[in-house]
Amino acid sequence: MTNTTDRARKPEQGPLGRLLDKLAPPTAGQTMQATWNGVVIAESDDTVVVEGNHYFPLDAAEPGFLQESTHHTVCPWKGVASYFDVVVDGKVNRNAARYYPSPSTAARDIAGRVAFWHGVRVGRAG
Repeated sequence: MTNTTDRARKPEQGPLGRLLDKLAPPTAGQTMQATWNGVVIAESDDTVVVEGNHYFPLDAAEPGFLQESTHHTVCPWKGVASYFDVVVDGKVNRNAARYYPSPSTAARDIAGRVAFWHGVRVGRAG
């Protein structure tokens, strides 16, 4: 695990500034976990919160639990999202993890990170 660094920025003026307001500072000193079916999928004290979602470093995910999906969506301000299926003990949670391979400039803090949903529980470790 890595320590959280301060990536908070003062929002710029205009539309970009409003988009940057959606970014929250990293969760300094808080170790977060993503779990599904009682198994820890990812754990890190270096998450970035955007619109209420914790984005974990990709290397914080346990090997073998994420399998590339063909699903993609578009966020008007973050860009094109790609997805992983979460696989635990042979059970598949389709498209339960999303990441942005080439996020927009406004969302650059989530480059190389993954967020979870579709029943994956994200909370403080412990």
